[in-house]
Amino acid sequence: MMKKKSKMKYVDMEEQVPLEPMSPSAQYLKSSALSLTILAVLELQHPIEDSVAIKLVKEVFLPINPRFSSIMVAGGNGEKKWKRVEVNLDEHIHVPVFPATETGYHDEFFGEYLSGMAAEELPPHRPLWEIHMVKHRTRSAAESVVFKLHHSLGDGYSLMGALLSCLQRLDDPSIPLTFPAGKSCVGGGGGGGCCSVLRRGRGFFKGMVHTACDFGWSVLKSSLIEDDESPIRSGDDGVEFRPIVTSTTTFSIDQIKQIKTKLNVVNSYSSLSLSLSLPLSLSLSHTHILKCNIIFRIF
Repeated sequence: MMKKKSKMKYVDMEEQVPLEPMSPSAQYLKSSALSLTILAVLELQHPIEDSVAIKLVKEVFLPINPRFSSIMVAGGNGEKKWKRVEVNLDEHIHVPVFPATETGYHDEFFGEYLSGMAAEELPPHRPLWEIHMVKHRTRSAAESVVFKLHHSLGDGYSLMGALLSCLQRLDDPSIPLTFPAGKSCVGGGGGGGCCSVLRRGRGFFKGMVHTACDFGWSVLKSSLIEDDESPIRSGDDGVEFRPIVTSTTTFSIDQIKQIKTKLNVVNSYSSLSLSLSLPLSLSLSHTHILKCNIIFRIF
């Protein structure tokens, strides 16, 4: 399979920008001991025009975070920092070309492409992100856009927020993108305020207890206790050096609730830590409408 070079270039760089120190977690996530990459797959129901994608990257994606236009450099004392550089989209945007198939679907090639992409390191001499525009139909999407972001650029919440901020509401693009909130406590007068205070206090206390338990359990699991062998964990030595294969499984909301019940999961995000799928109807501009599923995977 081949990669078709994009005919795009965008350079936007402020002069004399001071170096930004890297956080300890960012330095660890991009080191000789560890290197984590996040793949975010947008499955589109309708193909997206190249002009819209270029405009999105230039005007929305790059300005979101200065780290998207920065590389890691080491100072005189060995301390790593972020340095602003020129961004050449030819080096960051890739359009793979798959062989033709009898069915017209390219799920197998797409899975192989994702697996190979996950195993490749991002070049350190340019900003640590790539966008792969897969203009081939699969059984779940007419076209897919893959964001490959290094975990040192931010944590899961900040990168998810950055990606979602690239999108607009379909009904009213001027309103920020929101998701349904939990039901509020209903009550009149002072009763409602009292209920709110009690609910927040209980939530704060439960959060402290769960945080302490999770931290202690993580320390035990990382130092004294080994994970049990399972279909996910073989227990073999050197498994991290074996080839990676990407597999996709779809769960309904009811199935996720059953998994949470069986595992006695308290944090609702735990059951979605490996993959998060958000079906959305969004608008990238006032004239282009996009329906997509957003799937996040961490390698």
